[in-house]
Amino acid sequence: MRSNTHLQPESASMPLKTITAILAISLGLTHSGLTLAAGEKPARPASKRQMAPEANAASSENLLARTVFQALVGEFALQRNDVKLGLDAWADLARRTREPKVIARAAEIAGIARQYDLALELTGMWLEVEPESVQARQMQSALMVTANRLDDLAPQITSLLEQDKASLPGNLMHLNRLLGRHNDKKAVQKLIERVTEPYRDLPEAHFARGQAAYNAGDNLRALSETEKALLLRPNWEAAALIRAQMQATLSPTTAIESLNDFLKRTPDARDARLALARLLISEKQYAPARAQFDRLIKDNPDNPEVIYPVAMLALQHGDIATGRTQLERLLQTDITDKSTPHFFLGQLDQDEKKLDAALEHYLQVSSGEQYIAARSRAAQILLLQGKNEEARRLLHETRGSSNAERTQLAMAEAQLLREAGRHGEAFSILENALTNQPDNPELLYESALSAERLGKPEILEAKLTRLIALKPDHAHALNALGYSWADRNIRLPEAHALITRALSLQPDDPFIMDSLGWVLYRQGKSAESLPILERAYSIKADPEIAAHLGELLWSLNRKDDARRILSEAARQNPESEALSATIKKLLP
Repeated sequence: MRSNTHLQPESASMPLKTITAILAISLGLTHSGLTLAAGEKPARPASKRQMAPEANAASSENLLARTVFQALVGEFALQRNDVKLGLDAWADLARRTREPKVIARAAEIAGIARQYDLALELTGMWLEVEPESVQARQMQSALMVTANRLDDLAPQITSLLEQDKASLPGNLMHLNRLLGRHNDKKAVQKLIERVTEPYRDLPEAHFARGQAAYNAGDNLRALSETEKALLLRPNWEAAALIRAQMQATLSPTTAIESLNDFLKRTPDARDARLALARLLISEKQYAPARAQFDRLIKDNPDNPEVIYPVAMLALQHGDIATGRTQLERLLQTDITDKSTPHFFLGQLDQDEKKLDAALEHYLQVSSGEQYIAARSRAAQILLLQGKNEEARRLLHETRGSSNAERTQLAMAEAQLLREAGRHGEAFSILENALTNQPDNPELLYESALSAERLGKPEILEAKLTRLIALKPDHAHALNALGYSWADRNIRLPEAHALITRALSLQPDDPFIMDSLGWVLYRQGKSAESLPILERAYSIKADPEIAAHLGELLWSLNRKDDARRILSEAARQNPESEALSATIKKLLP
């Protein structure tokens, strides 16, 4: 929430029926003869000698009406985003009635509105009325954290821990989450050590201390406290995992050894075994990692929570056979979402040029994060199979549920049209998408490139200039604009500056290297250009880079080298228009 004038409706207002019920019950305002005493005292029964029953009931009804009216004023004000009026109404009601439910509501609103002094005053009043209220103390503690009043927090936390001994282990584990928003991690560490001092015989206390130390950058203390937790509970998997995570930042070998030792004592610790497999892969110890895979699958042959991560780990280190086997096994389990394994199996089949099998998998992806990507890949396969209209129809039938998904669909359809040589239609698709999202970086970039293909450099310049204004470090936009100027042999100093900046952002990108080499060639700096273009071509044997390198070599009178590179590139890329144009120019 950025300001006091924007409250979330679901947390800032409540229905009339709920308000009436809260006030009637909490204030005790019924026809049984209860009334509210004058001043700021809690509601209490009136004696029969003070008031006749009829007058007593009438007074109660009037008081209830006035109280409900004030509460409604507060709620309606909040719904209109008039936070001051709403908060004033509820705070005044809390002070007059001193009823716990009313105070709680007022404190909640004050906290949402970031009026922390008032919120803390109200929770203090709540504790005066209900000294044993755990809810009041919890709210006060949370407010102290949010208001950065760490020095006042220790007594509150100490009291909460002492009051709820039955939940003590869980509450100790929750301490770091409670204090997670506080920026001074050293102060948090000091506070947690103070409040956990009476509980050093509990492993959860040492776990909390270890987490606080780790968050504060005190790694040695963090490891020490986590070791103490494991001494008190040797088979505690969560502590073993945290210890290994800490150790891995200093020495992956030590982390691997500690997980191996833990698994000897606790061989059924599934998450620890998965963590060990990941560490082994990161250290390129593939044979031991495979042994962990095999053990996991043997112990959990039908458990999707094991099969899926094993499949992903196998694919990450290039074990395609294991990855495929486990994904296929995953489809045989009773998981409700089979879209994810279908997507990755589709990728594997597509990589192996099994297009029909890949298409079948992609079309079975019906939901989830991969849905749009799967439909786009399916459309690409249909295009490769010559089914252009079927590919477009598939994308048109796909409905994006968010702007991001609609952007992906528009870009996928534009790509299909470009690959079919229908550049005008591709540009129109992107322009139509931009009407709803005029500052979308992806759409601006793709639309600029489409404009270039249509021979509209002024549109390319306008869109890339807008994109760079929105994202000054967009390396590809900087490169594209600089290259456009260099290729047209205009504004070369500005082009050189843009491309140099792009290369500083992505120093190993061969296409940006190519642009730099090309602008240097246009500036007559062939000697500087040559090593850059040669390096770009050695990284990526792209036909356009070959065309630039060939033209540069020809200008340097290294015609045999130019012919060799151009001929070799032409054999591998017979459809490249840029390469064909260069060969035609140099070798008529």
